[in-house]
Amino acid sequence: MDVIKKDSKKYLLSTTQFVIFGVVLILLILGLYAKNSLEKLSVKRSEIIIGTVVNGDLDIVIEGYGLLKPAKQRLITALTRATVKDIILKPGASVTAGSIILKMENPEIERQVDSARQQLVQEKANLRQLKLNHKREALDENARVAEIIAQFESAKLKRLAEEKLVSDGIIAKNTYENSLLNEKQLKQRIKIFKQRDKQLIEVHQEAINIQLEKMKQQQGEVEISKQRARRLFVRAGLDGVLQRLSVELGQSVTAGQEIALIGSVKELVALVKVPQSQAQQLRIDQQAIIDTRRDKINGSVVRIDPIVENNTVTVEISLPIGLPASARPQSNIDALIITDRLKGVNYIERPANIKANSVSKMYLLDSRYNSAILKKIRFGQQAGRFVEIVSGVEVGDQFIISDLANFKKMTDELLVK
Repeated sequence: MDVIKKDSKKYLLSTTQFVIFGVVLILLILGLYAKNSLEKLSVKRSEIIIGTVVNGDLDIVIEGYGLLKPAKQRLITALTRATVKDIILKPGASVTAGSIILKMENPEIERQVDSARQQLVQEKANLRQLKLNHKREALDENARVAEIIAQFESAKLKRLAEEKLVSDGIIAKNTYENSLLNEKQLKQRIKIFKQRDKQLIEVHQEAINIQLEKMKQQQGEVEISKQRARRLFVRAGLDGVLQRLSVELGQSVTAGQEIALIGSVKELVALVKVPQSQAQQLRIDQQAIIDTRRDKINGSVVRIDPIVENNTVTVEISLPIGLPASARPQSNIDALIITDRLKGVNYIERPANIKANSVSKMYLLDSRYNSAILKKIRFGQQAGRFVEIVSGVEVGDQFIISDLANFKKMTDELLVK
């Protein structure tokens, strides 16, 4: 019986093809795996920041920065020309209204004070002399009146005596009539002298009033000169702090020249700079939060500067009385101005390089933090360090919010190690 032999060459060929096919398949799988591994970028867990989507009320705020300034300030200027003799307080010192900041001297003002006082003494002496003269004139006038009255009484007695004699024909009638006329004239003179005496009293009183007015005016000159002398002792005039001292020891100052600036400490305002692009959202009476780095203070917007400087707008915020110790004039502060409040919205801590009212992609982490997939999200309004999310998320979702700009390209999936 004949045995059919298989062709060994054909068998060997089929085995070789099988091996080659297997090697190619393995290489293809390895290539696909390598390609897939290369396309999946990876980050370290310690190098990323994760934010969680929450739901609630969200205050829309505008962030700003600025300084605390005194709500009340007093600029002290020189009343007259003088020389700085002694500096008692320096900038930064706490002062009361009566605190003396520095002393100045001006010999001319001292001479003016002495001259005004001497003139006042002279006017007082003039008043005394005037009263003595009036008294002398009054005595002389009274003496003349008394003399006329005596003459009148004598003439009256003579007329009465002649009245009986003329009826008896002892004296002539014309003699009697002359006596009667003399009596009437003396009586009229007494009346005139009494009217004159009354007018003299009024004239004397008016003269005294004029002299008293002169004394009053001179007293005013004395007070003015004293005030100028007192102004050489420069006082704060306001409870607060000495912010600026504009003169030096020995310096000569002129009238109207600035000497010092006093600012209140208990009453402060915040001058905050905000971006020009957000200024249209500002309104008077909006609430604000001032951060002094140690304390947070509630305030309200009272003024919005209409001038734009360096792409910023200055906003003045009033603060309550009784501020914490960290609130001091000229100290740097941060501010949040609340412009609106969103009710029941989804929001997240603001991711890096994300703009408000935009659509962007972010990496959503899985529950084990092993990987993250790229997801499109629509953002709403910005609220300080938070931003509203309009769509594309669920409450509790966690996203990578740190800056991933170092990646050259964004992949659909990101490995977290």
